[in-house]
Amino acid sequence: PRQPAKTLWYDRPRYVYLEFCVEDSTDVNVVIEDQRLVFSCKNADGVEFYNEINLYARVNSKDSQEKRSDRSITCFMRKWKEKVPWPRITKENIKPAWLSVDFDNWRDWEGDEEMERAMVEQYAEV
Repeated sequence: PRQPAKTLWYDRPRYVYLEFCVEDSTDVNVVIEDQRLVFSCKNADGVEFYNEINLYARVNSKDSQEKRSDRSITCFMRKWKEKVPWPRITKENIKPAWLSVDFDNWRDWEGDEEMERAMVEQYAEV
């Protein structure tokens, strides 16, 4: 039986970020389409996780990537329309129980672009 991974998300001027909280993940598969993201993996106990998100707005799937760590898998997706805030990550105006806003990373956009660029570059180097 598959179950959804606990997921955090936050919004930035150029990218929208999703973090799937699965420790020691294996068989990670992330498919980013223009308006949809499909995530699947297993954890150390062999539990299968599966999340499918119809995205609020269009993203540039070619300029989107993911990074795996021992604690989670983070995806960042380039917005098609930059500097347009996303009020939510899902197309439907319903909040799944497994999805929440990452308030630690959610902040005002004032002067935030430099920070974001640094973050993305840091990810890209890994």
